[in-house]
Amino acid sequence: MSQLSPSAQKIQNLLTSLGYEYNVVEHAESTRTAQEAADRAGCELRQIVKSLIFRGKTSGKPILVLTSGVNRVDEKRISEYAGEAIGRADADFVRAVTGFAIGGVPPIGHNEKMETYIDEDFLLYQTIWAAAGTPNAIFELNTADLQKMTDGKVVQVK
Repeated sequence: MSQLSPSAQKIQNLLTSLGYEYNVVEHAESTRTAQEAADRAGCELRQIVKSLIFRGKTSGKPILVLTSGVNRVDEKRISEYAGEAIGRADADFVRAVTGFAIGGVPPIGHNEKMETYIDEDFLLYQTIWAAAGTPNAIFELNTADLQKMTDGKVVQVK
């Protein structure tokens, strides 16, 4: 097995320290988009976890939405859950609050704790795949563990 890049290794170390036996896989090809990740993982697009960062328009707080690769997030719905209007975060904000670049943001290991919402559509699958810190790294996990490791609320996001 080849050595992981520092960001992917950070996620591997975190998974291990949390007691999960999941393995981060770093590919030569991109996993930046949900379709690329599904192609590399050999799974359905619906099984890819897109980690999207939003920003509260009043509070400025980061909000993480973990949504299925096929779904578009209904920002109005997420605003209702968050109790304020939200907007898409820019790349600098995403890196500041997560420590990772867009295209490689994992569901865990962020610089800041953030309010997290998980797409209820994941409940249709036993396993799903998430980014692992770089635009080339992913890991497979049991769907039930996503809620445990993020302390997120399972909701309708589309």
